[in-house]
Amino acid sequence: MEKQIQDFLDFIKIERGYSANTTISYQRDLKQFAKFVKSRFVDRDLVKEYLEHLYNKGYAVTTTERKLACLKSFFHYQMREEIIEEDPTVDIKLPKKAKRLPKSLSISETIKLVSAPREKNFMAVRDLAMLELLYASGMRASEIVSLNISDINFSVSFVKCLGKGSKERIVPINKITLAALKIYLEKARGDFPQHDKQALFLDKNGERLTRQGLWLVIKKYVKLTGVKGKTSPHTLRHSFATHLLEKGADLRSVQEMLGHADIATTQIYTSVSRERLKRIYKKAHPRA
Repeated sequence: MEKQIQDFLDFIKIERGYSANTTISYQRDLKQFAKFVKSRFVDRDLVKEYLEHLYNKGYAVTTTERKLACLKSFFHYQMREEIIEEDPTVDIKLPKKAKRLPKSLSISETIKLVSAPREKNFMAVRDLAMLELLYASGMRASEIVSLNISDINFSVSFVKCLGKGSKERIVPINKITLAALKIYLEKARGDFPQHDKQALFLDKNGERLTRQGLWLVIKKYVKLTGVKGKTSPHTLRHSFATHLLEKGADLRSVQEMLGHADIATTQIYTSVSRERLKRIYKKAHPRA
């Protein structure tokens, strides 16, 4: 199965243009499945046995769903290439679960968090520019750390972003964020060791900042500001979308800025806004 997995990974990376992160995730899931299967013949019963094995191991439903989706893609590819005659994952579905709304911060919490870096050293200046840009653009963590200096267009107030499936999109950014980026580039970035000349955000060693590094930056300021609950780079993305819709932005524009291929993915944020309105109503109305 090892060669079949590698052929599939080459296919999704080269022909389908999947990102390195997605390809690595598929590779990990398929290797786990191959380890479970060993030399047994893969049929529908074995796939169901594997899913039951994941359940008994305590995997979250969302994780199991992702692993099943990976297997479906893998065996669909094998059917297309006529490697197998029957797809063992056909009609296999996990029980439906209630959709969990994405966590977002209130506007005041978000402003408090992204404005938290106040020290005058070059690391804090970088952190301020990075947090402002995360909230201003709604970009994913992987997209932010992949930015180059040339992706920021100061003259027209846009950032060029390479999203999932290597799809490029243009996102507008506000004056406050542009000012923070300008200060960072002019007064702070030069203080970092200069190993990576193109990367917008550098780590303390002068290399391109990683997603893990970005997560640690946010964790630091969450603790500093006392923002409650689990907050990650994705929380700022959710907050970006929720706040735009609450202030009257249309769904299609938010979809484009987030880089969602399907508007149904964006529509979940309308539910977030409705839930928040319900909470405000229950708290404020005398009859609630």
